[in-house]
Amino acid sequence: MARNQPLNIVHSESSWGWGGQEVRILTESRGMLERGHQVRVLCTPESTIFQRACEFGVPVEPVSLQKKSFSCLNAVRKWLNENRDVDVVNTHSSIDSWLFGVASRTIANRPRLVRTRHVGIPVPKNMASNWLYRSGSDFVVTCGVEIVKSLSERNGVSLDRLRSIPTGIDTQKFVPGDRLKARQKLNLPTDRKLVGIVAALRREKGHSVACEALAQMARDDFDFVFVGDGLSKENIENKIKELNISDRIHRVGHQQNVVPWLQAFDLFVLPSYGSVEGVPQSIMQAMSCRLPVISTTAGSICEAVDHEETGLIVAPEDSRALADAINLLLDNDSLREQYAEAGYQKALQKFPIDFMLDRMEEIFYSVLETQLVRAA
Repeated sequence: MARNQPLNIVHSESSWGWGGQEVRILTESRGMLERGHQVRVLCTPESTIFQRACEFGVPVEPVSLQKKSFSCLNAVRKWLNENRDVDVVNTHSSIDSWLFGVASRTIANRPRLVRTRHVGIPVPKNMASNWLYRSGSDFVVTCGVEIVKSLSERNGVSLDRLRSIPTGIDTQKFVPGDRLKARQKLNLPTDRKLVGIVAALRREKGHSVACEALAQMARDDFDFVFVGDGLSKENIENKIKELNISDRIHRVGHQQNVVPWLQAFDLFVLPSYGSVEGVPQSIMQAMSCRLPVISTTAGSICEAVDHEETGLIVAPEDSRALADAINLLLDNDSLREQYAEAGYQKALQKFPIDFMLDRMEEIFYSVLETQLVRAA
Protein backbone atom coordinates (compact mmCIF):
# COMPACT_ATOMS: atom_id res chain seq x y z
CA MET A 1 0.00 0.00 0.00
CA ALA A 2 1.30 3.46 -0.93
CA ARG A 3 2.18 5.60 2.07
CA ASN A 4 -0.02 8.43 0.77
CA GLN A 5 -3.11 6.20 0.53
CA PRO A 6 -5.62 6.70 3.38
CA LEU A 7 -6.04 3.80 5.76
CA ASN A 8 -9.20 2.17 7.06
CA ILE A 9 -8.43 1.84 10.78
CA VAL A 10 -10.55 0.24 13.48
CA HIS A 11 -9.87 0.50 17.21
CA SER A 12 -11.44 -2.06 19.55
CA GLU A 13 -11.89 -1.63 23.30
CA SER A 14 -13.58 -4.10 25.65
CA SER A 15 -13.04 -2.01 28.79
CA TRP A 16 -16.11 -0.38 30.30
CA GLY A 17 -14.13 2.16 32.31
CA TRP A 18 -12.68 5.56 31.58
CA GLY A 19 -9.08 6.64 32.00
CA GLY A 20 -5.90 7.42 30.12
CA GLN A 21 -6.19 4.33 27.92
CA GLU A 22 -9.61 5.31 26.60
CA VAL A 23 -8.55 8.94 26.20
CA ARG A 24 -5.61 7.83 24.07
CA ILE A 25 -7.85 5.74 21.81
CA LEU A 26 -10.16 8.66 21.11
CA THR A 27 -7.36 11.23 20.85
CA GLU A 28 -5.44 9.06 18.40
CA SER A 29 -8.62 8.31 16.43
CA ARG A 30 -9.45 11.98 16.11
CA GLY A 31 -5.91 12.75 14.99
CA MET A 32 -6.00 10.06 12.32
CA LEU A 33 -9.37 11.31 11.09
CA GLU A 34 -7.88 14.78 10.72
CA ARG A 35 -5.11 13.25 8.61
CA GLY A 36 -7.67 11.84 6.18
CA HIS A 37 -7.88 8.24 7.35
CA GLN A 38 -11.13 6.39 7.93
CA VAL A 39 -11.42 5.51 11.62
CA ARG A 40 -14.01 3.77 13.79
CA VAL A 41 -14.07 2.60 17.39
CA LEU A 42 -15.76 -0.71 18.26
CA CYS A 43 -16.86 -1.17 21.85
CA THR A 44 -19.64 -2.39 24.08
CA PRO A 45 -22.57 0.06 23.92
CA GLU A 46 -22.83 0.28 27.72
CA SER A 47 -19.19 1.41 28.06
CA THR A 48 -18.10 4.93 28.88
CA ILE A 49 -15.95 5.21 25.77
CA PHE A 50 -19.03 4.54 23.63
CA GLN A 51 -20.73 7.53 25.24
CA ARG A 52 -17.67 9.79 25.06
CA ALA A 53 -16.73 9.06 21.45
CA CYS A 54 -19.23 11.58 20.12
CA GLU A 55 -17.64 14.29 22.28
CA PHE A 56 -14.37 13.64 20.43
CA GLY A 57 -16.10 13.51 17.04
CA VAL A 58 -15.10 9.88 16.52
CA PRO A 59 -17.43 7.35 14.81
CA VAL A 60 -18.32 4.48 17.11
CA GLU A 61 -20.08 1.15 16.53
CA PRO A 62 -21.56 -1.26 19.09
CA VAL A 63 -20.13 -4.77 19.15
CA SER A 64 -20.41 -7.39 21.88
CA LEU A 65 -16.97 -7.47 23.50
CA GLN A 66 -17.99 -8.23 27.07
CA LYS A 67 -16.21 -11.54 27.54
CA LYS A 68 -14.25 -14.36 25.94
CA SER A 69 -17.26 -16.38 24.84
CA PHE A 70 -18.48 -18.11 21.69
CA SER A 71 -21.28 -15.58 21.32
CA CYS A 72 -18.88 -12.63 21.40
CA LEU A 73 -16.42 -14.48 19.15
CA ASN A 74 -19.18 -15.06 16.60
CA ALA A 75 -20.22 -11.40 16.83
CA VAL A 76 -16.66 -10.29 16.05
CA ARG A 77 -16.31 -12.83 13.24
CA LYS A 78 -19.61 -11.64 11.74
CA TRP A 79 -18.44 -8.02 11.93
CA LEU A 80 -15.14 -8.86 10.23
CA ASN A 81 -16.92 -10.69 7.41
CA GLU A 82 -19.21 -7.71 6.87
CA ASN A 83 -16.32 -5.21 6.87
CA ARG A 84 -13.78 -6.66 4.47
CA ASP A 85 -12.33 -3.25 3.61
CA VAL A 86 -10.65 -2.75 7.00
CA ASP A 87 -6.85 -2.47 6.78
CA VAL A 88 -5.86 -2.53 10.44
CA VAL A 89 -7.57 -3.41 13.71
CA ASN A 90 -5.83 -1.88 16.73
CA THR A 91 -6.88 -3.78 19.86
CA HIS A 92 -6.40 -2.34 23.33
CA SER A 93 -7.54 -4.68 26.12
CA SER A 94 -7.30 -8.38 26.86
CA ILE A 95 -10.79 -9.48 25.84
CA ASP A 96 -11.00 -7.63 22.53
CA SER A 97 -7.45 -8.70 21.66
CA TRP A 98 -8.38 -12.34 22.16
CA LEU A 99 -11.64 -12.04 20.25
CA PHE A 100 -10.09 -10.34 17.22
CA GLY A 101 -6.95 -12.47 17.38
CA VAL A 102 -8.93 -15.71 17.18
CA ALA A 103 -11.78 -14.54 14.93
CA SER A 104 -9.48 -13.02 12.33
CA ARG A 105 -7.69 -16.36 11.92
CA THR A 106 -10.92 -17.94 10.70
CA ILE A 107 -11.40 -15.66 7.69
CA ALA A 108 -9.47 -15.12 4.48
CA ASN A 109 -7.68 -11.85 3.74
CA ARG A 110 -7.91 -10.74 7.34
CA PRO A 111 -6.99 -7.21 8.45
CA ARG A 112 -3.63 -6.69 10.17
CA LEU A 113 -3.81 -6.72 13.97
CA VAL A 114 -1.85 -4.28 16.13
CA ARG A 115 -2.08 -4.79 19.89
CA THR A 116 -1.47 -1.76 22.10
CA ARG A 117 -0.42 -2.73 25.62
CA HIS A 118 -1.16 0.25 27.86
CA VAL A 119 -0.31 -1.13 31.30
CA GLY A 120 2.86 -2.42 32.89
CA ILE A 121 1.36 -5.47 34.59
CA PRO A 122 3.44 -8.46 33.41
CA VAL A 123 1.71 -10.65 30.83
CA PRO A 124 1.26 -14.24 32.12
CA LYS A 125 3.93 -16.68 30.97
CA ASN A 126 1.68 -19.31 29.45
CA MET A 127 1.12 -20.78 26.01
CA ALA A 128 -2.07 -18.85 25.32
CA SER A 129 -0.67 -15.43 26.24
CA ASN A 130 2.56 -16.10 24.39
CA TRP A 131 0.55 -17.01 21.27
CA LEU A 132 -1.50 -13.82 21.52
CA TYR A 133 1.56 -11.56 21.66
CA ARG A 134 3.88 -13.56 19.40
CA SER A 135 1.48 -14.76 16.69
CA GLY A 136 -2.02 -13.52 17.43
CA SER A 137 -0.95 -9.93 16.72
CA ASP A 138 1.14 -8.65 13.83
CA PHE A 139 2.74 -5.94 15.95
CA VAL A 140 2.69 -4.84 19.58
CA VAL A 141 2.81 -1.21 20.69
CA THR A 142 3.42 -0.29 24.31
CA CYS A 143 3.19 2.95 26.26
CA GLY A 144 6.62 2.61 27.83
CA VAL A 145 10.06 1.10 27.27
CA GLU A 146 9.80 -1.00 30.43
CA ILE A 147 6.76 -2.78 28.98
CA VAL A 148 8.75 -3.57 25.83
CA LYS A 149 11.51 -5.09 27.96
CA SER A 150 9.03 -7.19 29.90
CA LEU A 151 7.31 -8.57 26.79
CA SER A 152 10.63 -9.38 25.17
CA GLU A 153 12.40 -10.92 28.16
CA ARG A 154 9.42 -12.54 29.89
CA ASN A 155 7.23 -13.59 26.96
CA GLY A 156 9.72 -13.97 24.15
CA VAL A 157 8.18 -11.39 21.82
CA SER A 158 10.66 -10.43 19.12
CA LEU A 159 11.99 -6.88 19.48
CA ASP A 160 11.40 -6.24 15.78
CA ARG A 161 7.66 -6.61 16.47
CA LEU A 162 7.65 -4.33 19.52
CA ARG A 163 7.78 -0.58 19.89
CA SER A 164 7.17 1.90 22.68
CA ILE A 165 5.02 4.86 21.62
CA PRO A 166 3.93 6.95 24.61
CA THR A 167 0.68 8.83 24.26
CA GLY A 168 1.05 12.22 22.66
CA ILE A 169 -0.61 15.33 24.03
CA ASP A 170 -1.90 18.51 22.45
CA THR A 171 0.80 21.00 23.41
CA GLN A 172 -1.29 23.77 21.84
CA LYS A 173 -4.08 23.02 24.31
CA PHE A 174 -2.07 22.20 27.43
CA VAL A 175 -0.30 25.50 27.91
CA PRO A 176 0.84 27.60 30.87
CA GLY A 177 -1.74 30.09 32.10
CA ASP A 178 -2.39 32.85 34.60
CA ARG A 179 -2.56 31.05 37.96
CA LEU A 180 -4.55 33.75 39.75
CA LYS A 181 -7.16 34.03 37.00
CA ALA A 182 -7.52 30.25 36.83
CA ARG A 183 -8.15 30.05 40.57
CA GLN A 184 -10.66 32.86 40.51
CA LYS A 185 -12.51 31.21 37.63
CA LEU A 186 -12.59 27.85 39.44
CA ASN A 187 -13.38 29.32 42.86
CA LEU A 188 -10.17 27.96 44.35
CA PRO A 189 -8.21 29.63 47.18
CA THR A 190 -5.85 32.42 46.13
CA ASP A 191 -4.08 32.82 49.49
CA ARG A 192 -2.21 29.50 49.54
CA LYS A 193 -0.32 27.13 47.31
CA LEU A 194 -2.18 24.30 45.58
CA VAL A 195 -0.84 20.81 44.95
CA GLY A 196 -2.87 18.94 42.35
CA ILE A 197 -3.55 15.38 41.27
CA VAL A 198 -5.37 14.78 37.98
CA ALA A 199 -6.15 11.07 37.77
CA ALA A 200 -8.95 8.55 37.91
CA LEU A 201 -9.79 7.62 41.50
CA ARG A 202 -8.19 4.20 41.39
CA ARG A 203 -6.22 2.55 44.15
CA GLU A 204 -2.99 2.38 42.17
CA LYS A 205 -2.96 6.13 41.45
CA GLY A 206 -1.94 6.73 45.05
CA HIS A 207 -4.48 9.24 46.33
CA SER A 208 -4.42 7.52 49.72
CA VAL A 209 -0.64 7.91 49.85
CA ALA A 210 -1.09 11.62 49.17
CA CYS A 211 -3.61 11.81 52.01
CA GLU A 212 -1.16 10.14 54.38
CA ALA A 213 1.59 12.54 53.29
CA LEU A 214 -0.64 15.54 53.96
CA ALA A 215 -1.51 14.25 57.43
CA GLN A 216 2.21 14.08 58.28
CA MET A 217 3.01 17.63 57.19
CA ALA A 218 3.13 20.27 59.91
CA ARG A 219 2.01 23.16 57.74
CA ASP A 220 -1.27 24.68 56.66
CA ASP A 221 -0.15 26.98 53.84
CA PHE A 222 -1.28 24.71 51.00
CA ASP A 223 -4.20 22.53 49.93
CA PHE A 224 -4.53 19.47 47.73
CA VAL A 225 -6.88 19.40 44.74
CA PHE A 226 -8.07 16.01 43.48
CA VAL A 227 -9.43 16.14 39.91
CA GLY A 228 -11.06 12.90 38.77
CA ASP A 229 -13.63 10.26 39.60
CA GLY A 230 -13.59 6.50 39.75
CA LEU A 231 -14.15 3.22 41.54
CA SER A 232 -12.06 4.09 44.61
CA LYS A 233 -13.96 7.26 45.47
CA GLU A 234 -15.58 5.81 48.59
CA ASN A 235 -12.30 4.37 49.89
CA ILE A 236 -10.52 7.68 49.37
CA GLU A 237 -13.31 9.59 51.12
CA ASN A 238 -13.04 7.19 54.06
CA LYS A 239 -9.28 7.77 54.22
CA ILE A 240 -9.79 11.54 54.21
CA LYS A 241 -12.29 11.30 57.07
CA GLU A 242 -10.06 8.91 59.01
CA LEU A 243 -7.14 11.37 58.82
CA ASN A 244 -9.36 14.40 59.51
CA ILE A 245 -8.08 16.34 56.50
CA SER A 246 -11.35 16.99 54.67
CA ASP A 247 -10.92 20.76 54.78
CA ARG A 248 -7.49 20.50 53.11
CA ILE A 249 -8.49 18.57 50.00
CA HIS A 250 -10.73 19.99 47.27
CA ARG A 251 -12.41 17.03 45.52
CA VAL A 252 -13.85 18.34 42.27
CA GLY A 253 -14.71 15.10 40.45
CA HIS A 254 -14.39 14.45 36.73
CA GLN A 255 -13.67 17.54 34.65
CA GLN A 256 -14.09 17.49 30.89
CA ASN A 257 -11.40 20.16 30.49
CA VAL A 258 -8.54 19.84 32.97
CA VAL A 259 -6.41 22.64 31.50
CA PRO A 260 -7.64 25.44 33.82
CA TRP A 261 -7.16 23.14 36.81
CA LEU A 262 -3.56 22.45 35.86
CA GLN A 263 -3.02 26.16 35.31
CA ALA A 264 -4.26 26.81 38.86
CA PHE A 265 -1.70 24.52 40.53
CA ASP A 266 1.74 25.31 41.90
CA LEU A 267 2.83 21.69 41.86
CA PHE A 268 1.63 18.44 40.31
CA VAL A 269 1.79 15.12 42.15
CA LEU A 270 1.04 11.57 41.00
CA PRO A 271 2.07 9.03 43.68
CA SER A 272 1.26 5.92 41.63
CA TYR A 273 2.30 2.46 42.74
CA GLY A 274 2.17 -1.04 41.32
CA SER A 275 3.04 -1.99 37.75
CA VAL A 276 -0.04 -0.61 36.00
CA GLU A 277 1.38 2.67 34.71
CA GLY A 278 2.82 3.29 31.29
CA VAL A 279 3.73 6.96 30.87
CA PRO A 280 0.73 8.77 32.42
CA GLN A 281 -0.85 11.40 30.20
CA SER A 282 -1.59 13.62 33.19
CA ILE A 283 2.13 13.96 33.93
CA MET A 284 2.87 14.99 30.35
CA GLN A 285 -0.06 17.41 30.42
CA ALA A 286 1.19 18.94 33.67
CA MET A 287 4.67 19.41 32.23
CA SER A 288 3.19 21.03 29.13
CA CYS A 289 1.37 23.45 31.47
CA ARG A 290 4.76 24.26 33.00
CA LEU A 291 4.34 22.51 36.34
CA PRO A 292 7.05 20.75 38.35
CA VAL A 293 6.14 17.12 39.00
CA ILE A 294 6.56 14.75 41.92
CA SER A 295 5.92 11.11 41.11
CA THR A 296 7.28 7.60 41.67
CA THR A 297 9.25 4.84 40.00
CA ALA A 298 6.05 2.94 39.13
CA GLY A 299 5.74 1.64 35.58
CA SER A 300 7.40 3.85 32.96
CA ILE A 301 6.95 7.15 34.80
CA CYS A 302 10.70 7.79 34.84
CA GLU A 303 10.61 8.06 31.05
CA ALA A 304 8.72 11.32 31.53
CA VAL A 305 9.99 12.68 34.84
CA ASP A 306 13.74 13.17 35.18
CA HIS A 307 14.67 13.15 38.86
CA GLU A 308 16.05 16.51 40.01
CA GLU A 309 15.68 17.90 36.48
CA THR A 310 11.95 18.16 35.71
CA GLY A 311 10.77 17.15 39.17
CA LEU A 312 11.33 14.63 41.93
CA ILE A 313 10.92 10.86 42.03
CA VAL A 314 10.16 9.03 45.28
CA ALA A 315 9.58 5.39 46.13
CA PRO A 316 6.01 4.11 45.62
CA GLU A 317 3.78 3.97 48.72
CA ASP A 318 6.28 6.01 50.78
CA SER A 319 4.15 8.78 52.25
CA ARG A 320 7.04 10.18 54.30
CA ALA A 321 9.24 10.56 51.22
CA LEU A 322 6.33 12.13 49.35
CA ALA A 323 5.74 14.60 52.19
CA ASP A 324 9.44 15.53 52.21
CA ALA A 325 9.45 16.10 48.45
CA ILE A 326 6.35 18.30 48.62
CA ASN A 327 7.87 20.28 51.50
CA LEU A 328 11.09 20.79 49.55
CA LEU A 329 9.37 22.22 46.50
CA LEU A 330 6.81 24.29 48.40
CA ASP A 331 9.67 25.92 50.30
CA ASN A 332 11.85 26.60 47.26
CA ASP A 333 10.31 28.86 44.63
CA SER A 334 13.43 28.92 42.46
CA LEU A 335 13.69 25.12 42.39
CA ARG A 336 10.01 24.81 41.43
CA GLU A 337 10.62 27.30 38.64
CA GLN A 338 13.72 25.44 37.47
CA TYR A 339 11.92 22.09 37.29
CA ALA A 340 8.83 23.63 35.71
CA GLU A 341 10.81 25.21 32.87
CA ALA A 342 12.82 22.05 32.21
CA GLY A 343 9.65 19.97 32.14
CA TYR A 344 7.95 22.45 29.84
CA GLN A 345 10.80 22.29 27.33
CA LYS A 346 10.81 18.48 27.45
CA ALA A 347 7.05 18.40 26.82
CA LEU A 348 7.40 20.61 23.75
CA GLN A 349 10.24 18.48 22.39
CA LYS A 350 9.10 14.95 23.28
CA PHE A 351 5.33 14.79 23.82
CA PRO A 352 3.46 16.49 20.91
CA ILE A 353 0.57 14.43 19.58
CA ASP A 354 1.98 14.48 16.03
CA PHE A 355 4.92 12.38 17.23
CA MET A 356 2.50 9.66 18.33
CA LEU A 357 0.45 9.87 15.14
CA ASP A 358 3.53 9.73 12.90
CA ARG A 359 4.79 6.60 14.65
CA MET A 360 1.43 4.85 14.67
CA GLU A 361 0.98 5.59 10.96
CA GLU A 362 4.41 4.14 10.31
CA ILE A 363 3.49 0.91 12.10
CA PHE A 364 0.11 0.59 10.37
CA TYR A 365 1.67 0.99 6.91
CA SER A 366 4.55 -1.32 7.83
CA VAL A 367 2.37 -4.25 8.89
CA LEU A 368 0.43 -3.94 5.64
CA GLU A 369 3.63 -3.85 3.58
CA THR A 370 5.01 -6.87 5.43
CA GLN A 371 1.90 -8.84 4.50
CA LEU A 372 2.27 -7.83 0.86
CA VAL A 373 5.86 -9.06 0.84
CA ARG A 374 4.83 -12.39 2.37
CA ALA A 375 2.05 -12.80 -0.19
CA ALA A 376 4.30 -12.00 -3.17
